[in-house]
Amino acid sequence: MPKFALAHVGINAANEAEARKAAELFGLLFGFEVKPGNSSIFAGAGIEVMKTPYKGKNGHIAIGTPDVAEAKAELESRGFAFDESTAKYKADSTLNAIYLTEEICGFAVHLVGKKDI
Repeated sequence: MPKFALAHVGINAANEAEARKAAELFGLLFGFEVKPGNSSIFAGAGIEVMKTPYKGKNGHIAIGTPDVAEAKAELESRGFAFDESTAKYKADSTLNAIYLTEEICGFAVHLVGKKDI
């Protein structure tokens, strides 16, 4: 059985200004470092605020696992389906992220490669 752990929670903001405000509020509240990126702004390692809405009505939940391909195969063997169009690969062609097709309570769920689990 693959190992799984919560990697981060993604929150869909309407725009970059709203994302920045939310991330900065998390930073102010809890002392999290705010790190702007291309499509999102992180507050600490666990909160990602999207600059524009992406997958999931409310956002997404990232589940870390050391081997995304192995975890995907295990979940598929149990009847879960993945959106292949969302697959992201490392330079060496290793699967590094992929979204499940179904949302859970308005959140998309994706697997992401995390070696330190």
